[in-house]
Amino acid sequence: MQCENTTLSLLKVNDFVAKAIRDRLPDVLVINVCSSPGSGKTTLMQETGKRLQNRLNMAVLVGDPETERDAIRMREVGINALQIVTGGMCHIEAQMIYQALDHIDLTGVDVLFIENVGNLVCPAAFDLGEDYRVTLLASTEGDDKPKKYPRMFLTSELMVVSKADLLPYVPFKVDNVVADARDINPDIEVITLSSLTGEGMEAWCEWLVAKAETKRRVAIAA
Repeated sequence: MQCENTTLSLLKVNDFVAKAIRDRLPDVLVINVCSSPGSGKTTLMQETGKRLQNRLNMAVLVGDPETERDAIRMREVGINALQIVTGGMCHIEAQMIYQALDHIDLTGVDVLFIENVGNLVCPAAFDLGEDYRVTLLASTEGDDKPKKYPRMFLTSELMVVSKADLLPYVPFKVDNVVADARDINPDIEVITLSSLTGEGMEAWCEWLVAKAETKRRVAIAA
């Protein structure tokens, strides 16, 4: 019982900080990008930055248990990025994001991506002040993940089936994974893409542009 109460208290504090993040970024679209390790999050961020450089100003907070390798990869293609090293923790918490905001220049930024730690379990429980949660599921992982990790897909607005260029070579059925995901979350949107070949990237970029414009209009109206 004590453990349960401690967990509830932790999540309540996290939700309080998540609200503070939303209040602090009223006109910045915040996207929490989740997935298993190796699904292609960083490559997707790199390609997104290249394609949208003349349309949206983006920044990335990158979460990993160790090293700054992913943030370095972002900066190499001109993306404003800051690494959050969790020190072995399997997820990012809202307090980490709130503190990181003091160390990254968000002047003129339209979209702030949070590249979460690769994990389909723990990150699902923590609101990071995002407007949307996007979960990547690579074709190399198998199409049974939504039912095995339901909370992640239940709390996501968009599922991205990544590494679509490998679909002819792996036992992965897009129709099956979409059916399972929508059985859990009927409202989840789906985009199938390949960061390497460019398949589906236009749909992904247009989704982001539309969401950023909506966030901006709401902020102006408020």
